[in-house]
Amino acid sequence: MLRLLAILALAVTVFAALTPAAKADPADIEAATRGVARVVIIGRDGEEIFPISHGTGFAVSRNRIVTNAHVVQQAVDDDRLDIGIVPAEGDKAVYARLVAISPRNDLALLEATEPLGLPPLTISGNPPRTGAVTAVGYPLNVDRAQGLSFQDMFRAQPPVTATGFLSGRRPSRDFDTLLHTAPIAAGNSGGPLVDDCGRVIGVNSFGTESQGSDAEFFFAVSTRELLPFLRANDVTPRINAAECRSLAELDAEEQARQNAARADAAERAAAQAEAQDRRTAEVRRDVGYEVMAQRENRFALAFLLLFIAIGAGGVAAYGHRQKDYRLRAIAGGIALIAIVGAMIAWITRPAYSQIETRVEERLRAEMDSEEGGAIPPPATARAGTYQCVLDESRSRVTGGPAEDIAIEWSESGCVNGRTQYGLDQGEWTRIFVPANEAAVSVNSFDPESGRFTMERYLLSREGMTDARSARGQYNAPSCGADEGTARDLGGSQNAIASALPDTPNERLVYACRHLNDETTR
Repeated sequence: MLRLLAILALAVTVFAALTPAAKADPADIEAATRGVARVVIIGRDGEEIFPISHGTGFAVSRNRIVTNAHVVQQAVDDDRLDIGIVPAEGDKAVYARLVAISPRNDLALLEATEPLGLPPLTISGNPPRTGAVTAVGYPLNVDRAQGLSFQDMFRAQPPVTATGFLSGRRPSRDFDTLLHTAPIAAGNSGGPLVDDCGRVIGVNSFGTESQGSDAEFFFAVSTRELLPFLRANDVTPRINAAECRSLAELDAEEQARQNAARADAAERAAAQAEAQDRRTAEVRRDVGYEVMAQRENRFALAFLLLFIAIGAGGVAAYGHRQKDYRLRAIAGGIALIAIVGAMIAWITRPAYSQIETRVEERLRAEMDSEEGGAIPPPATARAGTYQCVLDESRSRVTGGPAEDIAIEWSESGCVNGRTQYGLDQGEWTRIFVPANEAAVSVNSFDPESGRFTMERYLLSREGMTDARSARGQYNAPSCGADEGTARDLGGSQNAIASALPDTPNERLVYACRHLNDETTR
């Protein structure tokens, strides 16, 4: 039965790995939209500024934005026009300067004249050939349908997302493009086309001309064009080539893995119990034979001594009748000794009740011999340096590639000699709320299992404001805090944790190996 459970659990794991799961996570798409901005071509009439046209762009570094060349071509041709950047959140719109333009493949690179703090989008290093995609941007027809005026273009507004399917690569005459069905319109130009993990797979550029009932298709500049363009202009983009997997899929695989491990452990325990039962029966049989043999030997010895005592008594009686006092004394002494010996042999014969006691003692001795005495504590529970390697099978990485890390761990919960972790319900955690990044990280470390986990939540402007406010309500202790202080920190961090979404955007799970002194030298 246990073997069957283990096989079923393993089958669930394989099925989860092979069955296409719903990978799209709305939180990933929403996080990607925060790095998207409206690109506005601005004219002037004296002191008054007004929009002439607009498109879409997205951040590829802290202050640089990609868009289409045709979006900014007017400003290139007419130096009286300016380029403006209006982010999706906040109340700040800024001017931008043109860094580079490539009309051949319809790409342009802008740099904001003031910091915007837009989170850079990650570019897919292994774009899908088919599947669902999302176009993000500012279509003009939506603005018109909402009755927005041109002046509203200078006001922060969330971009529009439209879903469709990737129809494959379809190189245009001069550059490489992707063909898809996610609807775009005038104003979407320069916006990102993203996969289900919110990673850029193309830059939306143009669409087909629809004739009534004809199906509509749209084109995006592929990453084959985008990446060389960025690198040629000193931009190091964040690239992620990992498979796009949902947290639900990972959680299902982890649950199946745990079920299989539990079934396997139960099977091993049952097998060990069965083997122990067989060994106990063998020891009980052997001990039973030994006790019975010892009893029989003592019985025989007692009867032999008794027979000697009778014989010696007869000789002593004969010596008494013959008045041979020396013979009487010797024979009488022998008879007495034989009687005492017979009594001792009879009394010291092992009882059947000793069988169980001897069985327990022998089994305990065998166990001590196999284990070599006391079991030492697990090596992973030690303080010291841990080398941590990303476990890709348990991780979901939507941002840049994750690197191996080293952790210097102390028993008081200090990491790398400078960051104190909090202790709450037996878990060591530290929540990081940066001042200049729209993400909250929850790091946790389990020194006993050697697992280090980093979970990142990509939050909105409002969400980050709330998280920073909660973070400002307490001061994190320095390294070397006692257990009570570590527990206080763990409790204080709960105010931030309770306000976070149910699931993170990223989960990085590391398997950590403790390095001994020789390795760390």
